[in-house]
Amino acid sequence: MSRVRTVLGDIGPDELGVCDSHDHLFLRSPQLPGRELDDVRAARAELDAFRAAGGAAVVQWTPYGMGRRAADLPELSRSTGVRVVCATGLHQVAHYDDELLAGLRDRLAEVFVCELTQGIGTSGVRAGLIKVAGGFHGLDAHARWTMTAAAEAHHATGAAIAVHLELGTGALDVLDLLCGELGVPGDRVILGHLNRFPDAVAQRQAAESGCWLAFDGPSRAHHATDWRMPETVRALVEAGFGDRLLLGGDTVVAGARSVDGGPGMPYLLRRLRPRLAEAVGAELVDRILTEHPGRAFAADWR
Repeated sequence: MSRVRTVLGDIGPDELGVCDSHDHLFLRSPQLPGRELDDVRAARAELDAFRAAGGAAVVQWTPYGMGRRAADLPELSRSTGVRVVCATGLHQVAHYDDELLAGLRDRLAEVFVCELTQGIGTSGVRAGLIKVAGGFHGLDAHARWTMTAAAEAHHATGAAIAVHLELGTGALDVLDLLCGELGVPGDRVILGHLNRFPDAVAQRQAAESGCWLAFDGPSRAHHATDWRMPETVRALVEAGFGDRLLLGGDTVVAGARSVDGGPGMPYLLRRLRPRLAEAVGAELVDRILTEHPGRAFAADWR
């Protein structure tokens, strides 16, 4: 039976509720000095704000070695009433030092499987998805290494693989590798940041694989994000892919939290939800926020 693996245990797909399918409560990286998400009180306040806006679940895509604070997630989930799904996986090489990567060189898939089935460190929290990352319009050696390990972990556990697409590019290269060479079923792959590169042809071709298309993150300067999202989503719906869509907020720095003056997690429900409802109808948007995440992140865990 398919179950969604949350930090408080496995639940049925229909129990997830209104879900932010890609976000971060905690995140650290040398690429973001001084802007880390590393404050438990701020994370609790952000979850409270999301709950007040109608949210019920958050999928944190923060992978291995980037400050997930897995041990803090169960209490945050209990105290706020928001379900939380935690990730294993590995981001782009720029987010890690050489020593950490060298220590993972021959055991990356083993680490992913352990975090999915036994728990992250001593926290006892089991990850519920694998997060990896592509490059700008292509895949470097690091991406191929991490995706190969992710595919091995998927085959061992059933877990979904969520992919950071750099500026929304490289979707078809990712699918050629994961689904073509490595045998991961299309519906076990979630492509993130497609809203940043609104190539309608590439998006339709990606959707034909059966993968999930995630539109995540409010508008940034010179990025075609939520101001283009309604027409992009409508085009996919009209092409017959309305059942493959996910929505997320992707809060990655402290100043982007709603409690610190940014759009934060509530923006997804306060602003994007009604705007998308005008484009494709409220009933479909409700399914994208509730039914679709349950299907995308659930697994027949092995």
